[in-house]
Amino acid sequence: MDNFQEYMQEYKKQLEVGVIQKAYKGLMEYMMGLKTYLKKKYPDYSVSSNLYLGYMDMTYFPITPMSLKNRHLKIALVFNYEQFRFEVWLGGYNKMAQMQTWEMFMESDWNKYHIVSSTKGVDSIVEYVLVENPDFSDLDSLTDMIEKKTILFIEDIEDFLSKQE
Repeated sequence: MDNFQEYMQEYKKQLEVGVIQKAYKGLMEYMMGLKTYLKKKYPDYSVSSNLYLGYMDMTYFPITPMSLKNRHLKIALVFNYEQFRFEVWLGGYNKMAQMQTWEMFMESDWNKYHIVSSTKGVDSIVEYVLVENPDFSDLDSLTDMIEKKTILFIEDIEDFLSKQE
């Protein structure tokens, strides 16, 4: 953080323009609306009432069916700031669940989605890009695309895990 003062001066300049606050507020409102929509549409899924805001690296919320929750796993619907895209991740509620599930995927020949190369320093086991360069001018279409791909991802993960029993 040797340039922290410089970073803060640039941050202040950008905030004075006002666009960052409007974009961030819009993104947070969209993510909250998406969370609420999915919670109402999928009442059997555990959808957190909280939104993880992150450090402008990612914002996410979990949306998890009981079949995964019972395995100490969760699904995270993520907005990745650096890649500027929506992703969905399979993760563990704790490091042990994450490691055991990751090993299960690594020992299989399953390659439907990206399995992370290591669980060290990451929160995911399996990742999938839902929407690259999202179009925020048509939020209904964006929501529809995110929803369909997220549900398919969940179903595929559930199917894989059920075959491992």
